[in-house]
Amino acid sequence: MCNPSQKLRGTGGVPLLDTRPVGAARRGQGWGTGERGAPAGRGGAALSLAAALVLLLAAPPAWAQGGVDLGADDGSPHSAVTLVAEVSAAAPGAAFDAALRIEQEPGWHVYWTNPGDAGLPPDVTWRLPEGVRVGPLRHPAPHVVELAGVASYAHEGTPFFLSRVAVPPDFEGDSLRLAGTVDYLICADVCLPATEEVSLAVPIAGATVRTGALDAARAALPTKGAGWTAAAAATDGGYALTLAPPDAWAGSLDGAYFFPAEKAVLDHAAAQDFVREGRAWAVALTGSPYAEAPAERLPGVLVAPPGETFPDGARAIEVDAIVAGGAVASSAAGGAAGLGLGAALGLALLGGLLLNLMPCVFPILSIKVLGFVQGRDASPAALRAHGLAFGAGVVVSFLALAGALLALRAAGAGLGWGFQLQSPPVVAALAVLMTGLALSLLGVVEVGQGLAAAGGRLDRRQGLGGAFLSGVLATVVATPCTAPFMGAALGFALAQPALAALAVFVTLGVGMALPYVALSFRPALVRRLPRPGPWMETLKQALAFPLFATAAWLVWVFARQVGADGAGLLLLALVLVGLGAWAWGRWPRVQTRAGRRAARGLGVLAAGGAVALVVLASGLSPAPTAPPDDGAWRPFDAEAVAALVDEGRPVFVDVTAAWCLTCQVNKKTALGTDAVRDAFERAGVTTVRADWTNRDAEITAFLDRFGRSGVPLYVYFPGGAAEPVLLPELLTPGLVVDAVEASEVAAAL
Repeated sequence: MCNPSQKLRGTGGVPLLDTRPVGAARRGQGWGTGERGAPAGRGGAALSLAAALVLLLAAPPAWAQGGVDLGADDGSPHSAVTLVAEVSAAAPGAAFDAALRIEQEPGWHVYWTNPGDAGLPPDVTWRLPEGVRVGPLRHPAPHVVELAGVASYAHEGTPFFLSRVAVPPDFEGDSLRLAGTVDYLICADVCLPATEEVSLAVPIAGATVRTGALDAARAALPTKGAGWTAAAAATDGGYALTLAPPDAWAGSLDGAYFFPAEKAVLDHAAAQDFVREGRAWAVALTGSPYAEAPAERLPGVLVAPPGETFPDGARAIEVDAIVAGGAVASSAAGGAAGLGLGAALGLALLGGLLLNLMPCVFPILSIKVLGFVQGRDASPAALRAHGLAFGAGVVVSFLALAGALLALRAAGAGLGWGFQLQSPPVVAALAVLMTGLALSLLGVVEVGQGLAAAGGRLDRRQGLGGAFLSGVLATVVATPCTAPFMGAALGFALAQPALAALAVFVTLGVGMALPYVALSFRPALVRRLPRPGPWMETLKQALAFPLFATAAWLVWVFARQVGADGAGLLLLALVLVGLGAWAWGRWPRVQTRAGRRAARGLGVLAAGGAVALVVLASGLSPAPTAPPDDGAWRPFDAEAVAALVDEGRPVFVDVTAAWCLTCQVNKKTALGTDAVRDAFERAGVTTVRADWTNRDAEITAFLDRFGRSGVPLYVYFPGGAAEPVLLPELLTPGLVVDAVEASEVAAAL
C-alpha cells in the first residue's frame, strides 16, 4: 500500500467491465467474508460486452501512450486504500463505524453499488475474530461519468465507504483486529483491477471512545429522506417517478438526478428532467433496453441539484418507490406493487365488506340494524330508499375523505388513511357527537331528525336525511380501522392518478355499504326480524353504552395527543353536553313561557361552553410522543432500525396509533401474549413501536416504503440481506411466531 502520488500514472491495463448481475455484486457486500457472485444473466452480460466494445474503440490503447510497464507489480494502481475507525477504543457489545478510505489520483474513479453501464463496486473479503460482524459497505452519493455514450456511476477524489462493526458482548482480548482484502476497479480512460490488503487494530476497553474521525464521511452518505413520499408508475418507455417533499422544504429539484440501485432497470445515459407539479416534482425515466421485465419498485438515491440541500442538510436522500403497474410484488411490497386497477378494485370491495366487522364501526352500525328492526313493516320502496340513502352517505363520505387526502398529499403533507383522527379537534368533536348520540338513545333528548332516530323514520319526508348522515358518520368512525385487503388497495390508490385513486376509494365505500343496501332490497329478509315492541326501547337504551364507550376511548386518544390537561377540559365539555341535552330535553315539558326560555337558554349556554372548552383543549401544545407502553418495545427511529438490520439483528416493527382499535386489539390478543414474547426472546428480536397517533413524517415515510397508507402495519426484518416480511392487519399469536421461526429456519439453511 503506497501513496498514489508515488505511483506511475502510466500503469497499463485494458478496459475491464462488470459481467455479474447486480444481485450477485450486492451479495458480495453482505455480512461475513464477501463471497463472489455468480455469472451474469443475458441482459447484464450483453450490457457489459457492449460497453466494453465502446470503451475499447473510444480510448487510445494504453500502451500507445508511452511510458507503460505492463509488468508493473502494483496491486492498487493510481490509488491507496486504508481502513479507518471512528473510535480509539471499543467496549465489548459496542457497535461502531469503520471505513475504507480510497485515495485516488486526479482523473481516476471507482464505482458505486450500481456501477451503471460498466464497472465493479469495491468489495471486501473480511478476516475477523470469532463473533465479530461487519455490515455491508455504505457508499456516498455518486456522480455520472460518461465516455462515448457509456454512462457509469462513480466516485472520484477520496471517497469513504462505511461499514458497521458489531463487537460481541463476550469478546475477550486487548484489541480487535479487523483485516480484509479489498478488490475494486479503478478507471480513467482505461480500467485497472486493483487489490489491497487492509488491517486495523482497535483497543478493547471498558468504554467506547468515539473520535469523530468519520463524522464528515457519515455526513456524505445519503439520508433516509424523512417526510418525503415517492410514487412510481410504469409507462410505455420506462417509469414516471413523483416525489413529494415535506412541508418545511421549499427547495428545487431542477437539475437533480435519480441513481437507481439496480442494474438493467433504467437507461443510465438518458437525460432526467425534473418538473414541478404543485408541491411535488416529477421526472420521466427511460427504461433499460436490457430489462427482461418491468421493475416492481425503484430503489435508489436522489442527489440534489448543485447548491441545493435537503431539509437535514444532506446532498442526497434514499428513495424507494413502489411501481404501480409493474410485476408481481415482493413480500416487502405488501401486494401494492404490481397491482392492476382491476385487482385493486377487487381488494377494495372485499376490504370494504370486511370493514363492517371491525370494532370501530360497531357502535354506529348497531344503530343501523336497530333502524331495520323498527322499519320491518315499512313499504318496500321506503326500505330501498332508506338503504340507498345510507349507501350514498357512505360513498360520498369516502369520496370527500379521499379527495381531501389526495389534495393534502399533493401539497406535500405526509398523511394516510385515518388522517383526520390525527387532528385533536376532530377527535374531540367525535367524542362530543358520540356522547350526544348516546344521550339521545337514552331518551335524555329526542333528536327527531337526527342520526339515532334515522332508522325509525323510513318515510321519504323525514328519514332519508338521517339515513344519509348515518352513512357519513359510519364512514368517519370506520377510518381508524384497516380491514384485511384494504392495505394493498389503499397503497395502490395513493400511487395512482386522481381518477384511479378515487375509483378505489369509491369501491371501498360500496363494499362497506353493500350489506345494508342489499338487505334493504330484500324486504322478506327484513320482515324476518323481530316485531317492534317494548323490548325495542330496552335495546335502544342498551345501545347507548357502546357509544359512551366509544366516547371514553376518544377521550383517551385525545389525552395521548394533547396531554392530561386537554383531556380534563374535554371531559368537562362532555359534562356540559349532558347538561345541555338534559335542559333541551326538558324544554318541551315546561309549562310556563319563562321556564321554557330558561331551559332553552341553559341549553344554549351549555352547548356554547362545550364548544369553547373543545376549542381551548384542542389548542394546547401536542403532548410529547409517549414511550411504548411495554418496556420491551423501543420507540421508532428509522436510522436505528436500519442500523440493527445492517448488523444482522432481527427487528419487528409495530406501526400503531391510539385511535386504531384494530391495533389495540392486536396488542392484547397477539403481540402481548407469552407465546409471542417468548418467540421474540428466543430469536433475539428487537421490538420497535412506531406511534402514529399524531402526525409523524418519518413514520409516514416508513408506511409509504411498504405501500401502506394507514395503520396497523407489522413488518418483520429477519436481519442482514433477508427480505422483510409483512404480516396481515389482523394478527394471531401463531402468525407472528410462524414468521419469526420461518426466518430462523431460512437463515440456518
